[in-house]
Amino acid sequence: MFHYCFFKVYSYRSMSKNILVCVAWPYASGSRHLGHIGGAYLPADIFARYHRIIGNNVLMVSGSDAHGTPITVRADEEGVTPIDIVEKYHNEFLGYWDKLSISWDNYTTTMTENHKEVVQDIFLKLLEKEYIYKNKTLQAYDSSEERFLPDRYVEGTCPKCDYKSARGDQCDSCSSTLDPEELINPKSKISGNEAEFKETEHFFLKLSAVSEELLPWLETKDDWRPHVINWAKSFVKEGLQDRAITRDLDWGIEIPVDDLGDGKKIYVWFEAVIGYLSASIEWASKEEGREWKDWWKKEESESYYFIGKDNVPFHSVIWPAILVAYGGLNLPTNVPANQYILIKGEKASASRSVGKTLSEYLDEWEPDAIRYTLASVLPEQADSELSESEMIRRNNEELVSTWGNLVQRVFKQIENNIENISNASSETDVDNALLKAGEEAFKTVGHHIEKIELKNALQEAMRYVSKVNIYLNETEPWKIINEDNERASRILYTALTAIDTCANLLYPFMPSTSEKVSNAIPKDSENKWSLNTIKIGTQIESIGHLFKKFD
Repeated sequence: MFHYCFFKVYSYRSMSKNILVCVAWPYASGSRHLGHIGGAYLPADIFARYHRIIGNNVLMVSGSDAHGTPITVRADEEGVTPIDIVEKYHNEFLGYWDKLSISWDNYTTTMTENHKEVVQDIFLKLLEKEYIYKNKTLQAYDSSEERFLPDRYVEGTCPKCDYKSARGDQCDSCSSTLDPEELINPKSKISGNEAEFKETEHFFLKLSAVSEELLPWLETKDDWRPHVINWAKSFVKEGLQDRAITRDLDWGIEIPVDDLGDGKKIYVWFEAVIGYLSASIEWASKEEGREWKDWWKKEESESYYFIGKDNVPFHSVIWPAILVAYGGLNLPTNVPANQYILIKGEKASASRSVGKTLSEYLDEWEPDAIRYTLASVLPEQADSELSESEMIRRNNEELVSTWGNLVQRVFKQIENNIENISNASSETDVDNALLKAGEEAFKTVGHHIEKIELKNALQEAMRYVSKVNIYLNETEPWKIINEDNERASRILYTALTAIDTCANLLYPFMPSTSEKVSNAIPKDSENKWSLNTIKIGTQIESIGHLFKKFD
């Protein structure tokens, strides 16, 4: 006969792993939307939470990108300084993370002195090793404004896919990396005039020198998502072109050598990715005994970069190229880039008024409900459509009716009958099957999360919730509580054990409500990723509704 099993499901792990979770740096230039959260931040948090509860050492880092062109564009539009914009939106982002329970180990900005020092150190090391060199190049110029234009101040038609609003650094439609001079009919975003191109001198990253090292490494990544690895391999095979890593800018990190004269800064695409390293170093500096090298230098450590598909070039090729050139630091284990969340067929975008801002949703929705509905449609392999009507349906049918109602009716039955609950009868095959299915669910859900198949993991967790509902509907303890108290007691506490299992399975996805359920159930042991001991007759704490229903 099967009995409650209290061993840790993942006890086969002989030792804890160091798991570095790097998450795309959002430009501190405007409010975020659901596409941003579903694209990178929620998947990273689900992954990080899971690895923490199974006993791995997780370091999850990111921060607000303070030096991107979008910041200066927004500052120009509002007639304020870039620092004003950064401070405004960085604080707004911190509010998002708190409300959504995004569990950073360090969330910082690229404006710190630490970040500047790390970036300049890497620049100097690559310069010393001749991976950086000076060269003259053409840069877009707006003669009416008498200023050179950062790449994102230039828009035109993409030469590869004919998208009419491609930027000077990248096309949002086909994800190709671009230089402004490649655009068809390039225009200044400031004046609307046709962009001119003038010669200027800059430092270049010698990407061509690392091509032969990158391709064999990429060939080993057969577990990466197809759209990521196929693009990366193709990009490298086409031949990497050296790219300028400085620009004629007033806003950004100073170049640590004065060879180019005034009015030039390190370009954001080079320094922002270094932020993962600088954020790790900053985290280690905050408390004695922390060591960032455990995640960056130990061969057995793993690193995962959660980004949107528009950032694939920089994280699958260019950042690894910088790491290869610098030497001594781990290359990415995986780059699980998501594709886009679409609203009525368009990429979610607060700036283009496609979909509500995240602040608007947080005013109306419970955070865990947002997390759940987004996790249900994560665009892991292809763009996914999200509508508010579908969000409401999932909330009402899956969270309120399936999960929330399950918790309510078991808790109410136990609360109403606790004085009558006696010694329980022995487990039946039906009881044992439910508990056994719970143990299998931990394995299945964990397997999917480790493979970063988060949508499948959530589906498996909810499948177990449905099994518990079926068990209750078939056993109907409320009908037999008076005639067969011992059998009803067994059913209710088997269901309570299963509900605790459900809460643990759902914890990476909905941490706040899952902890609320789990904390209301006294246990002899507290294992987040295995069945827990719950004694028959245990007094449970009253719990209110987990989710509100939308009319």
